Amino acid sequence: MRIISYNVNGIRAAIKKGFLDWLKTNPADVICVQETKAVKGDVDHTAFNKLGYHDFWYSAQKKGYSGVAVFTKIKPDNVEYGTGHKVSDDEGRVIQLDFKDVRLINAYFPSGTSGDERQTFKYAWLDQFNTYLDKQKKKYPRLILCGDYNIAHTEIDIHDPKGNKKSSGFLPEEREWLTKFLDNDWVDTFREFHPEPHRYSWWSQRFPTVRLQNRGWRIDYITVTNDLKKNVKDAEIFPDVMHSDHCPIYIDIKL
Repeated sequence: MRIISYNVNGIRAAIKKGFLDWLKTNPADVICVQETKAVKGDVDHTAFNKLGYHDFWYSAQKKGYSGVAVFTKIKPDNVEYGTGHKVSDDEGRVIQLDFKDVRLINAYFPSGTSGDERQTFKYAWLDQFNTYLDKQKKKYPRLILCGDYNIAHTEIDIHDPKGNKKSSGFLPEEREWLTKFLDNDWVDTFREFHPEPHRYSWWSQRFPTVRLQNRGWRIDYITVTNDLKKNVKDAEIFPDVMHSDHCPIYIDIKL
């Protein structure tokens, strides 16, 4: 099974840039997208069905904001929308699918770049979500968590660590949260295969040349619990797929 995680920065904008044509190349069995900025009725979702995908959407109450979706050629046994945490669910941040004894969680972590209020919300969300995941692990030891985490973990995950040490997404508290998270029975699948620097999944759109110069951040992850570590056969980033300011990442996993 190949699983892709991809922040599309607006599903309608991505479709205009060739997202559906890319899906025709059969890039993965399961594609988890974040920041859809749409509800299911905003797009011709039957286009996904015609390509062989079941589609599941969880959108924010605020129009044109946040939201997650999953397009999967393998029909899940169960789908859960949200986590029961109202402020998170109102923003459409988490959708969960079960494939036999494996639970796949697609999550769009909050960003704190718009100011102190959202940064405070981000810290609270991270703590609440971590508590939620600890409970989930007891029920579902075989977990896959993919999404835009909005955190660059280490200095090799960002093009300018010194210049961004006070930037949301690379703050010491955020990085420490991710360190503790990974130390608590989670595996950063990409780093299992790629210890090298200069591998990124997001590039700022404020400066048009930064993607060409590969001045980016690695803030998109697919992590698995240790019970699934040996099942992951490959992990990679697709920097040349350009429907968004992010690019897709994937794992190949044997289930």
